[in-house]
This record gives sequence, C-alpha cells and structure tokens, in this order.
Amino acid sequence: MVTYSLKKFQDLSLDHLYQIMALRQEVFIVEQDCPYLDADGKDHISLHVMGIDEAGKLQTYARLVPKGISYPQSNSIGRVITSLSYRGKGEGKKLMQYSIMQMQKQFPEETTKISAQVYAIPFYSALGFVETGERYDEDGIPHAAMLLQNNFSLTR
Repeated sequence: MVTYSLKKFQDLSLDHLYQIMALRQEVFIVEQDCPYLDADGKDHISLHVMGIDEAGKLQTYARLVPKGISYPQSNSIGRVITSLSYRGKGEGKKLMQYSIMQMQKQFPEETTKISAQVYAIPFYSALGFVETGERYDEDGIPHAAMLLQNNFSLTR
C-alpha cells in the first residue's frame, strides 16, 4: 500500500529529498538514457507529491510547479514517476489523481499544463488532459503539451 502526501521543499526531510533525487535519476536519466540536469532550480519553489510504501520507500512522485515557472500562463505537474517495482499496479493513476486534486486545491483558479511523453498521451487523456499544439522533442524524447480540462472531475 502506498500513502500519498504533499510537502513544500523546506518540509522535506533529507532522506525524502535523497529518495526523490535517486528515483528521478534512476528512471529519467539511467533507465530512459537521457542525460540532462535534473536539478533545474524549480524544486525549492514547487510542491512535492510523494507516494511512500509501508517500508518508508518512495515509490511514486510528482512535482507541482506554480504558474509562471514552467509555463507563463499555467501551473504544471512534472517529474511524474512510478518506480519500476510499482508499475502496472495502478499507482501512476493514483499519483496523478492525487496531484490533480492538490493542484485544484492549491491553485483553484489556474489552468494545469503538462509536458507528456507521447507514449503516455492515452494515460493522461483518461485523466482529463487534452493535447494542445505541436509535438516536440525534449531531450531526445517525443513530447506533447497537454492541458487539463477545466470541467474535469476526478469522480468520473
């Protein structure tokens, strides 16, 4: 069982911060073979969604970024990640549902935009995101911008 929580950067323990950075590097840099600077200066101004298992290990994670940081007119959900051992168990959906709920609570009047890897567009579409604009390459991986529908309800 994974338990979800939301924390400000300054409220992260050193252990949590270490687990976040390790999981992001494990998947985004090593597994996806995509060398890039993960520590991009946005963590300290973002909110952090952590999914932690019974053993205290981080299994899912997302970063909630306020409007004007990643996108001028929208807030964003990024660095969405599920550990290899928890993939295919529905935790990615739970992570995104929790993240969307927190975005709607923290920033109720703002639009939410994501940069989705193209293979994951059906996953995000099922959560209420709609592809917008042209697809693009980000660090060698095809991506698409997606916006959360304003009238989307998590109770669907």
